[in-house]
Amino acid sequence: MSANIHIPQFPEPYWRDSVNLSTFPQLQESVKTDVGIVGGGITGITAAYLLAEEGLDVTLIDAGVFLNGTTGHTTAKITAQHGLIYDEFSRHFGVEKASMYYQANMEAKQLIENLIDQHEIKCNYQQEDAFVYATSEQYQEKLETEKKAYDDLGISGEFTNSIPLGLSVKGALRMDNQAQFHPLKYLKTIVKEAEKNGAAFYENTTAVDVEYNKHPAIVTRNGQRITCRYVIQASHYPFYDGQGFYPTRMYAERAYVIATKTPKKFPGGIYINAESPSRSIRSAQMDGKEMWLFAGENHKTGQGQSTMEHYDALQQFAEEKFGISEYMYRWSAQDLTTLDKMPYIGPVTGGENSVFVATGFRKWGMTNGTIAARIITDRILKKENPYSELYSPSRFQADPAIRKFVRTNADVGKHLIKGKLEYTNNNIDELTPDSAITTRINGMRAGVYMDKEKNLYAVDTTCKHLGCETHWNSGDRTWDCPCHGSRYSYTGEVLNGPANEPLNKVDINKK
Repeated sequence: MSANIHIPQFPEPYWRDSVNLSTFPQLQESVKTDVGIVGGGITGITAAYLLAEEGLDVTLIDAGVFLNGTTGHTTAKITAQHGLIYDEFSRHFGVEKASMYYQANMEAKQLIENLIDQHEIKCNYQQEDAFVYATSEQYQEKLETEKKAYDDLGISGEFTNSIPLGLSVKGALRMDNQAQFHPLKYLKTIVKEAEKNGAAFYENTTAVDVEYNKHPAIVTRNGQRITCRYVIQASHYPFYDGQGFYPTRMYAERAYVIATKTPKKFPGGIYINAESPSRSIRSAQMDGKEMWLFAGENHKTGQGQSTMEHYDALQQFAEEKFGISEYMYRWSAQDLTTLDKMPYIGPVTGGENSVFVATGFRKWGMTNGTIAARIITDRILKKENPYSELYSPSRFQADPAIRKFVRTNADVGKHLIKGKLEYTNNNIDELTPDSAITTRINGMRAGVYMDKEKNLYAVDTTCKHLGCETHWNSGDRTWDCPCHGSRYSYTGEVLNGPANEPLNKVDINKK
């Protein structure tokens, strides 16, 4: 049955294909507002809603279309179970702060539930228990240690020797009363409610800088200015660094998702394994029928094996463990991890009171992104928030931050030098449809992609952020930077920052 089944040819997230989203115009003139927000994902939209509800003028822009970034490519688990993290946080931050991290994420879950109830949002919201499971004795011991951390922190959960999925496991740790939903059905309504309260939304409007006069102003690529009292950078990667040196304090990772139908009925729950490579599993509804979502295969952006191999690995896992009757969707997502794994939420630098950042959610953006909106909104409204210090971007933990700082930036330096020294002189004539090569055109490293109709697209592969050389991502048909995670379409347009300018086009005829 499975021999003739293939993963869908083009990557497309189920969430975006299953909902009709509103479209918004491009910003055409300079404006003044109370709060300027950059980034149309869960953080930016939630903040726009909360601030507009309080009577503030809000303008939100996105470089592309809303909900097409990390939020639109998520697995959409609403949970405080973020892998094996609570023992680690207890050791590095102390029990009190580890407990606050749990409480913050549960508060975010409650905020989502409240908004769903308040606005009667039909978004396939389901309460589910969350499980992290181990298939090796080594990680069984780590689960037992994590359970001790749960007990110390008062987290409701249980160590168990089996899981409802029926997989053979050495042990599992359950966290009670977590959830899942359709994120775009939820956020579509939140956008509409924010609009009712006067929030203005603009798409295809790229922010490139923040200028200061009496008040900060967001500068767009087309030269408009959004003058405001406060700026919220909810753009995945901060487009304005403010000498916070964020490229040295985070790294980007990609993960992959396939959506399938299987003859087995999903037993409930949401799951992730403790080992590597990661395997995350949940269900979703499509036209009243059940799909299984399999996610994982994390790796640093622009590094590692052919990206199609990651989809293939998920396919093999799903086939072997559960049987597959049909593949429906495949897509990939990108997120950022900070040096100490705690997100950066708050003023972009220690002395800054008007420009905020929310980043480094480590693939757990549904709750971290929601609490980020609450923390920054409270800051703007001059309200106390118990989690402000915990997530402060200006913190620096000596352990493990120093070791991670050295290792992360040594890796960046390695790939910067490697890309510049790499010899590439492949022959364009050898290209086949839907493939790409790197070559030299007029002595310049260039990437050339041939589409299905044999049209050629050539770009200078040098990333516009800090000059690393991008690499071809065959699974998503993108040029990805191994240094700081910028991603570009095969035509050179920016898909993920920190870069905010497209790759230069290259004229093949001049070779």
